[in-house]
Amino acid sequence: MTDQTKLRNEPLDYQIWGQEQIDPEAIAQMDQAMRLPVSVAGALMPDAHIGYGIPIGGVLATDGVVIPYAVGVDIACRMRLSVFQDSPNVIGQRVEQFKKALMEQTRFGVGRKGGEWDPREQVDHDVLDDPDWQATKYLASLKDTAFRQLGTSGGGNHFANWGALTLEKDDEQLGLKAGRYLALLSHSGSRGVGYKIANHYSKLAMDLHPQLDKSVRHLAWLALGSQAGEEYWLAMQLAGRFAAANHEVIHQRIAKAMKLKPVAVVENHHNFAWKERIASPTGYQQGEREVIVHRKGATPAGRNVLGIIPGSMADPGYVVRGQGNVASINSAAHGAGRLMGRKEAKRSITKTQRDRYLKEHHVILIGGGLDESPQVYKPIDSVMAAQEDLVDIVGRFEPRIVRMANE
Repeated sequence: MTDQTKLRNEPLDYQIWGQEQIDPEAIAQMDQAMRLPVSVAGALMPDAHIGYGIPIGGVLATDGVVIPYAVGVDIACRMRLSVFQDSPNVIGQRVEQFKKALMEQTRFGVGRKGGEWDPREQVDHDVLDDPDWQATKYLASLKDTAFRQLGTSGGGNHFANWGALTLEKDDEQLGLKAGRYLALLSHSGSRGVGYKIANHYSKLAMDLHPQLDKSVRHLAWLALGSQAGEEYWLAMQLAGRFAAANHEVIHQRIAKAMKLKPVAVVENHHNFAWKERIASPTGYQQGEREVIVHRKGATPAGRNVLGIIPGSMADPGYVVRGQGNVASINSAAHGAGRLMGRKEAKRSITKTQRDRYLKEHHVILIGGGLDESPQVYKPIDSVMAAQEDLVDIVGRFEPRIVRMANE
């Protein structure tokens, strides 16, 4: 590990998947991350687009340090899929009941007006008794937010969807036979807890590296051997457990309302940092070594690791199995990836255009702004085609009733 802040003259080499689908600005942003003196290896996924610090869809391995902004402000933003034995045809037979479950059993939006539970409505979960809430005064100050937001879905591109999961063949790892299943898919993270942790420790990291080039100021790091680094790592892990519990509560509440029990569950983080052993694809150092792998909008895709890559509100998503590709640092895309920003989407896409697309794809939408229209995303099948050497497709999820935050 180095404590120097001077950038390399040239970025380390890294591989890009689906480069023709990626904005050059996102590639330039990843180049800058690969000039950091603490960078060891990197990769860019086919859904990549410009973000804060590193691109969404960027994977960055570092030497002994963690970069809060390379994890992202929504720590442990993640996916969860619950699969039920029932046929998805039941959705059409009981549309209003399925809609009601999505409306009543989770909360969407931000702040107390939409994105939080009234204390009288909240359910309990073991994560609220986690001793790490008392590990630091800062974490203790976040526990009330955790209590109010446990079991909520947030805003932006977060969702809870009923749909149909199709498996073309039996899958022993999932424990499912080939066929079509009713499924519930959710996308959310650690809500205000992760957001506050990210901003608190990002500011601290930037204060610790005042000489860092302004172009990569948001990629300031914390050494894992330092007090600040250890505090952030502990806080990030707690946010990860909170995010997982958040999804668990959402699925339990919705399934209970419909009197359903899952027969299989798949879930994964896609904004997180892991300690992993990799053989550096850059030749930075020969042999296998432990690094900190930041996946900011990237799905873990180690060998035989199951994950979920969603499309848009009206396009299919996929259950996948990782191939363990070393060059991608055992990673894959986390979704379709945006083609345009939110402001541009609102200027260029009409409600009529969006709703026509939804109708053509047999999707019922509850909430959802124009900035999340299907047209703002890359074609998910093009993204999947660009990463055939990273993941194998296990199943295809087709959304039918989609719940998102209101405009």
